[in-house]
Amino acid sequence: MWTKEVIWMIVEGIRDTLYMTLVSTLFGYLLGLPMGITLAVTDKNGIKPNAVVYKILDVIANIVRSIPFLILLILIIPFTRFLVGKSYGSTATIVPLTIAAAPFIARMVESSLNEVDKGVIEAAQSMGAGTFTIIWKVLLVEARTSILVGATIATGTILGYSAMAGTVGGGGLGDIAIRYGYYRYQTDIMIVTVILLVVLVQIFQTVGMKLSSRLDKRKV
Repeated sequence: MWTKEVIWMIVEGIRDTLYMTLVSTLFGYLLGLPMGITLAVTDKNGIKPNAVVYKILDVIANIVRSIPFLILLILIIPFTRFLVGKSYGSTATIVPLTIAAAPFIARMVESSLNEVDKGVIEAAQSMGAGTFTIIWKVLLVEARTSILVGATIATGTILGYSAMAGTVGGGGLGDIAIRYGYYRYQTDIMIVTVILLVVLVQIFQTVGMKLSSRLDKRKV
């Protein structure tokens, strides 16, 4: 059963899973980071309160986050097909993964920025720092450790979503687990893919936490 073809298939599954996870996390932050910053800045306790902007982004984030990933994946199939030309495979899965990840990331970034000491912000404002300067040199710098911890959590979550995408031919280890472990009753292959998914999550978790620990200036 464990032929070279099967082993190579699992290796390709690992590659596709990493590809989907890392690219989706990158695109998720390209969308979610600005969204999270805007949420934190325009909040009623932010440096530039704006109830209208905050409410619009708040509603968008809540709506997308409330849709289960598998339903979202199926719901945006036409949009996915429009962007990448097909609705299956690892590249196509990046589209729903990014859309699902962005509001999740935005909320984590918002939470991290809201943890920044208000005294530091007020000190920057008293010295005449503008909004962009405060965001770039105060909020993001002070919250970098928390943001990196959030990125670690987000990466693990996105990896889990990528495995779920295997139910509809999303590619990667999840797809292998469904095709061989569920449809063909090859339990050993499914167990191996599950173990590999757990190992990948642990690797991301370990690396992320070590990096955040090094960036934490509160530690000597």
